[in-house]
Amino acid sequence: MIDLRPHLTFLYGDEQATLLLARVERLFADYRPRIMPRDGGLSERDSILITYGDQVQSPNEKPLQTLKKFCDAHLTDVVSGIHILPFYPWTSDDGFSVVDHRRIDPALGEWDDVTSMQNFRLMFDGVINHISSRSAWFQKFLQDDPRYRDYFIVVEGEPDLSQVVRPRALPLLTPFQTPSGEKKVWTTFSADQIDLNFKNPDVLLEILDILLLYVERGADFIRLDAIAYLWKEIGTACIHLPQTHCIIQFLRAALNEVAPHVHLITETNVPHADNISYFGDGTNEAQLVYNFALPPLTLHAFHTGDARILSDWARKLTLPSDKTTFFNFLASHDGIGLNPARGILSAADIDSLIETTLDHGGLISYKHNADGTQSPYEMNINYFDALSSPNGNEPLDLQIDRFLAAQAIMLSLVGVPGIYFHSLFSSRGWPEGVKLTGHNRTINRQKCQFDEVQNQLADKNSLRFRVFTRYRQLLKARSNASAFHPHGTQKVLDLHPCVFAIERVSPDGQSRVLCLHNIGQTRISFLTKYESAFDLFENQNIQISNITLESYQVQWLKLS
Repeated sequence: MIDLRPHLTFLYGDEQATLLLARVERLFADYRPRIMPRDGGLSERDSILITYGDQVQSPNEKPLQTLKKFCDAHLTDVVSGIHILPFYPWTSDDGFSVVDHRRIDPALGEWDDVTSMQNFRLMFDGVINHISSRSAWFQKFLQDDPRYRDYFIVVEGEPDLSQVVRPRALPLLTPFQTPSGEKKVWTTFSADQIDLNFKNPDVLLEILDILLLYVERGADFIRLDAIAYLWKEIGTACIHLPQTHCIIQFLRAALNEVAPHVHLITETNVPHADNISYFGDGTNEAQLVYNFALPPLTLHAFHTGDARILSDWARKLTLPSDKTTFFNFLASHDGIGLNPARGILSAADIDSLIETTLDHGGLISYKHNADGTQSPYEMNINYFDALSSPNGNEPLDLQIDRFLAAQAIMLSLVGVPGIYFHSLFSSRGWPEGVKLTGHNRTINRQKCQFDEVQNQLADKNSLRFRVFTRYRQLLKARSNASAFHPHGTQKVLDLHPCVFAIERVSPDGQSRVLCLHNIGQTRISFLTKYESAFDLFENQNIQISNITLESYQVQWLKLS
């Protein structure tokens, strides 16, 4: 058995560790017979759709059943996996204020509807930093139930909390009345999202039990939501603390013992250096880390027509081992984070991104700083709109070419691609939704009607058909070349300021693909050191010593 004692000793002391180990072993004995072993290997064929459980809807049908029907029809052999965003009962934040981690929201369906989708690799959310104020756990805390008294973080007096890093512009503490008096409870994200107290080992074991349940129900990937804020120590920034890393190491070791096929993915929307710290030493923390700097840097490249900053950043991407890789994405259910780009882009560049986002019909969300000020935190905008103004007069063909060139860059980088539903199926922004909910992020969270999307995908002139057809071609080309293996290598090349050029090499060194992406609106020509290659899109050999790329053209070339 993998030795979990060092982690538990570091967190809770040696005496507690002995007692906790016995409880952990009982959990393992309970779950081992119920967890089916599976192949956990990654390959160039892996890409993951990011979607809500009710993303596509049909009358008189549970949304998870509709989602399965839609994915079976359109995504079989297109993507390998599906990340179903939180499908548990919830009270706010579009699912991220979980009432019961062990149940399916009855409005979406039931567990059988989730497990029936295992023809795809499934990603579940481990929303373990916090829980809904309406949850049974917190309601029992409010009743002074002794079992749940220490499940949450109560702050007494008036300690200095100015150092605490805040992701939202909301109060850090929320007062609640209990039979024993008013208690100020830690709420990092909102008054409805009550932070869990991992200083109580019962909380850690409860969470381990929940994650093992997810594995039993078919999770191949577990996304650790907002994990950087997990452990709190007054007098510190309460982010990236050693105890947080230790908990991730404990969960990784526990899963390796019972379900080694499962991958942990950390979601830490923070500057790049802090973000990649969640790989640990390459063997002991997350197998995948969200590549949060990629969306704003790609957007900057296309807005400026200059790929050099993006190229310089990508050139420095390194992985600590061949057991880790990046989870690459451009869009998600959240906005485009700005913090990951700080220190890479200048303040003027970030201001320009913000201004362009507003010009393109987007919104900006803010966070609290330690000095009491607020600063822009993320850009809330659909990625197609972020690249192409909804009110612009550009030809649609040009907008599609630009959008797909951006997606191709994401697909070309080392890692596993995560593709948001609204990108793969080319939705536009939904400002009307923001008016309905009052939340900026709603602009990129519109739900779709199954029949309407079906009809649009059958219409060769529709935006959805044109983008999805070409996106599918990109994914097919990627899956057919082992050079795109998530554990392969990459080399960024300087061929032209307007070109993002990357050479991908398979882990065995036998397959090489040169990926060229013109991020500018003009035709360009340049020389290369190569003579000939096989064009993965045109399926033919071509001469490439002298290359010409049209505006926003993409070429993926298999080298001899």
